[in-house]
Amino acid sequence: MSETASNSSTEDRQPTRDPAEDNAYFPSPYSLGQYTAPTTDFDGLSTDATYPGDRWKILVIATEERYMPMQNGTFFSTGNHPVETLLPLHHMAKAGYGIDVATIGGGVGKFEWWAYPGEDRAVGETWEATREKFKAPHKLADVISEGLDDYAAIFIPGGHGAMNGIPESRDVRDALDFFIAENRLIITLCHGPAALLTLSLDRETNPLAGREIVAFPDTIDAGANVEIGYLPGTMPWALGEALTRDGFVITNSQMSGTTTRDGNLLTGDSPLAAHQLGKDSVAALLQEFGE
Repeated sequence: MSETASNSSTEDRQPTRDPAEDNAYFPSPYSLGQYTAPTTDFDGLSTDATYPGDRWKILVIATEERYMPMQNGTFFSTGNHPVETLLPLHHMAKAGYGIDVATIGGGVGKFEWWAYPGEDRAVGETWEATREKFKAPHKLADVISEGLDDYAAIFIPGGHGAMNGIPESRDVRDALDFFIAENRLIITLCHGPAALLTLSLDRETNPLAGREIVAFPDTIDAGANVEIGYLPGTMPWALGEALTRDGFVITNSQMSGTTTRDGNLLTGDSPLAAHQLGKDSVAALLQEFGE
């Protein structure tokens, strides 16, 4: 390899500055080439069956905080991953379930727009259908006070932004408490399971301790994601370690598109799992809330 090619390769692995915030960075060009694509693996819906009623809806909890402070003082410009958010929702919406979006403070839901698959029809259709919901979401506390009875499932999408604010929110905890008590579905993937940590706030134990889940591997965040410049530094805390301390049993060690269901808790390991998690969610919704 020539010296010029070597230098170019090294530079491609340098995170890209986000001009909107001091010392903030997007993923490097090299890492985006490895992790993003103009289309997803969507190959159709899993079923033509739909929910025929108009009661049941899905409550989406989005992040409203874009910047994650890293251990080296930089900020990662993040949000919710568009594939992890919109592809599962595509399946749920097509199955006849309404979609509501909330954030903790009622602020705009943030996306990792650099990961948006611009040529994907399923994702594009769902973005157009839900755009205004993410732009002007409900405040979660207001949704809770008005009642959660009409929600069949709560969905917390991934993206590193799900680790910002959400794990410390007692409103998220209270919402999850309702879904557990009423035996409704809890659906999440990648870094979204950070929301499950709220269930141990002000408590000695997490009520879902012992459940099997899949999540984004700590080894990738601490290793490859820093090495290839996807992250501008070491994460402020490790998701898998925190979930394990809370009693969850993480069954995956790789990012391979794995999904799992333990009771009414459905999880996926990464963006690679978004399509299958959408299918799994629809199967569970139609089984539990299809009439």
